[in-house]
Amino acid sequence: MADYSIRPAMPSDGAFLGDMVVEAANWQAGANRPKPTVFADPVYRAYLTGWQRPADAGFVAVDGAAKPIGAAWYRLFAADTPAHGFVAAGVPELIIGVRPLWRAQGVGRALMRALTDAARTAGFARITLSVEHGNFAHSLYRSEGFAVVGTRGGRDTMVRILG
Repeated sequence: MADYSIRPAMPSDGAFLGDMVVEAANWQAGANRPKPTVFADPVYRAYLTGWQRPADAGFVAVDGAAKPIGAAWYRLFAADTPAHGFVAAGVPELIIGVRPLWRAQGVGRALMRALTDAARTAGFARITLSVEHGNFAHSLYRSEGFAVVGTRGGRDTMVRILG
């Protein structure tokens, strides 16, 4: 097992979360969406702008030297400013990114479990996410109880019931 631990995300993690938005956007081998291109998209910007708002929650995975290697967090979006995985106001959207060298080592799963447990504890009945078609993480999301509820623009919106 890889040497890492999970800690709550803090306001000072904003820059790293930005890096993880870029990692999530560049999930495909050979993808080259540089940070300015990713954040030119208002939806990707919305996943991070103003971190950490009162309703935001998240976790950061750190290696044995306490260097951040991945993060998962959720945000609430309004119907008039939806993000990629929006299903309804009051349903948090999960965002996750893991550095490539740490993928397929359980880091993403551990982050997702910590975050879904936190969302359940916070009183949310469900959580949503968006995943591009072909993304290898799709099987991880299914194995963690997420189901596709819609498809749009080459993306699946997936929801997990937290009951």
